[in-house]
Amino acid sequence: MNFLGFGQSAEVDIVFDGAENRKLAEVKTDDGKKEKYLLYFDGEAVSGKVNVTLKKPGSKMEHQGIKIELIGQIELYYDRGNHHEFVAFLKELARPGDLLQNTSYPFEFANVEKPYEVYVGSNVRLRYFLRVTIGRRLSDIVKEVDIAVHTLCSYPEINSPIKMEVGIEDCLHIEFEYNKSKYHLKDVIVGKIYFLLVRIKIKHMEIAIIKRETTGSGNF
Repeated sequence: MNFLGFGQSAEVDIVFDGAENRKLAEVKTDDGKKEKYLLYFDGEAVSGKVNVTLKKPGSKMEHQGIKIELIGQIELYYDRGNHHEFVAFLKELARPGDLLQNTSYPFEFANVEKPYEVYVGSNVRLRYFLRVTIGRRLSDIVKEVDIAVHTLCSYPEINSPIKMEVGIEDCLHIEFEYNKSKYHLKDVIVGKIYFLLVRIKIKHMEIAIIKRETTGSGNF
């Protein structure tokens, strides 16, 4: 971030504990590309260290405090100015003062509740990210790093089959049957179609899976 020609006087890097052994999850970005983020689960701690490196060795950087936040946020693409934060934790890393040398600050957000999985859709995005802010008089230095979150859900105790009937009175009667009502994203959908009454000529018939995304205010 530059302001009135003044560049940043320090670089910020977030290093996660155990990153080399942690699984990665592929997440689609706004522009349709895919990136890999470190994968965390609900209730799991997020810890590591923040490295602040002065661009000019031996120089001094005055700051108004250094903090790190863990944020879970829902963004509607048609209303980007308003974000719904359902997770927000903050830790102060340093009080206002002068930074005289490269410094590392450890952090830990223990037993963090992460109720929803990351999601990128056509109208909405749900993301978790860490944000480091170094307060400055002219312009803050800000660094954000996204993480992926998966929730471990148990299979529903009741998963009854579905039966539906459609048709035209006295002309066509079709019955659809699916083996269950709730599916995992990687499940195979198995079912049957029964033609109980056919008194018209059928030229074409197809079955499709439609993904519907609904957004709006209310309880999540």
